[in-house]
Amino acid sequence: MARLSGDYRTRVFEGPYQDAPENGKRAERTYFFYTTCPKCAKAYGENYVVAVAQLAPMGESP
Repeated sequence: MARLSGDYRTRVFEGPYQDAPENGKRAERTYFFYTTCPKCAKAYGENYVVAVAQLAPMGESP
């Protein structure tokens, strides 16, 4: 388990990583993960992706 500190933004979307929505703020790091395993995704017909972006402090850019 990891503990996150700072400001983060999350988004859930369906599709490849390059289709991840942008919100206009600078992200220092971005993590992506699928909500289900490939076998379950095939059974359900969908596999959503969650993006977790650590936002840069105000006035800084990565």
